[in-house]
Amino acid sequence: MSTTTVAAPLTTADAEALVDVARRTAEAAGATVSVTVLDAGGHLLAFRRDDRAVLISGETSTRKAYTALQLNAPTADLVDAVQPGGPLHTLPTALDRPLLFIAGGVPVRRDGRLIGAIGVGGGAPEQDHGFAAAAVAALA
Repeated sequence: MSTTTVAAPLTTADAEALVDVARRTAEAAGATVSVTVLDAGGHLLAFRRDDRAVLISGETSTRKAYTALQLNAPTADLVDAVQPGGPLHTLPTALDRPLLFIAGGVPVRRDGRLIGAIGVGGGAPEQDHGFAAAAVAALA
């Protein structure tokens, strides 16, 4: 007899907490950002764009979250893989999907299971990654 461990899904309350921590962390760093949280199916659970954030940050935060979710990896870890000669070099153009290989997308896991992803856009890529990672760490 096999047993399957089921992780509790990402809730709206979880998503709002992720947005809040990412936003507060960015604000403390002086960055204006957009934050997107997707559930395990890629559906939008929460989104917030700072009034002063560049408009494209809304799109980049969503694409970063989607990419982290689909590949179950932080987008910061995938940047080199899509460079010429990298193992995923053709992936950005091979699929008709909103993938974005810039740091700032982080998978969200519970009990070792993928339950969603967060994406942050608007700061420098390394900053965005830090804001997203801080939010995921706070959720645990």
